[in-house]
Amino acid sequence: MADFQPAFEIMIRNEGGYVNHTVAGDRGGQTFAGVARKFHSDWQGWDLIDRNDMENPLLTEYVSVFYKEKFWDKLKCDDIPNQRVATTLFDFAVNAGVKTAAKLAQLTIGATPDGIIGSKSVAKLSDVDEEVFATKYALAKVARYTEIVKKDRTQIKFLVGWLNRTLREVS
Repeated sequence: MADFQPAFEIMIRNEGGYVNHTVAGDRGGQTFAGVARKFHSDWQGWDLIDRNDMENPLLTEYVSVFYKEKFWDKLKCDDIPNQRVATTLFDFAVNAGVKTAAKLAQLTIGATPDGIIGSKSVAKLSDVDEEVFATKYALAKVARYTEIVKKDRTQIKFLVGWLNRTLREVS
């Protein structure tokens, strides 16, 4: 079965590490280690950040627990035997949301795209060829990113980063 820790390490590098920043035009606003305050204002790490206690070791633990509970577990990645499949699914969920990542994965594997990874989706994800899945999933993500930019030109500044993140997964 897939292991959270190596997937987390890849994802946190993709998210820019343990950095507190705000990027103009980023819909998530202020983020720490990719945790967007706008979407996760109740995350316990914000208390430490607001107190400027950035060196507190609990902050790293809070980040890890957050991603495990909010993304990895919701996608049932522990039940997927292929590490690469679980990692790419998890990483995209962090970038685009659990439901979006699940729907694209379901479309990629020929499952009903309801946005919820259940036993049927896990079974299909368990049987895929990792290379084929990674390639098809990457193409679906590129198409999604293109649509985002078509609908909102202010998001174009993120396109190269999104594409690079996607291409790292298939190389």
